[in-house]
Amino acid sequence: MNRRMIALLGGVAAMAGTVAFAGTAEAAGTPCSAEAKACVQRSSNTAWLTDGAGNVTYGGVPITVGMAKYPTPLGKFHVQYKDIDHYSKQYNGPMPYSVFFTTTGVAFHQGSLKVKSHGCVHLSRAAAVKFYNSLHPGDVVEVVR
Repeated sequence: MNRRMIALLGGVAAMAGTVAFAGTAEAAGTPCSAEAKACVQRSSNTAWLTDGAGNVTYGGVPITVGMAKYPTPLGKFHVQYKDIDHYSKQYNGPMPYSVFFTTTGVAFHQGSLKVKSHGCVHLSRAAAVKFYNSLHPGDVVEVVR
């Protein structure tokens, strides 16, 4: 075989490898499973939205998560409900564009990207609006290390 043929076959093999993995969330750039409509990676303070088939539709965007005393829980959850103008009586503060994904009150919402939360995922205003408009009750949310 000549060099040109080897290079051509190498390129075809590389393309085949890309196509084989195109449907996985890892190929799309998230550490979550393909079914997750929202992915949170605590260690990198990053979140993504996907189409639920592993393809990123928005992000990664910067986030802050819960402080050590109130960590954002790891695991797979489902969006419970949304509240565009939520106010936390417990923490005496506004939580605009809240998307609650645990039964214990953990949500995505607009918040400081410099201050850790009591378990929620803080997003910029623009990202909070996008998450609020994109996620719906029942959608899978996955939080990983």
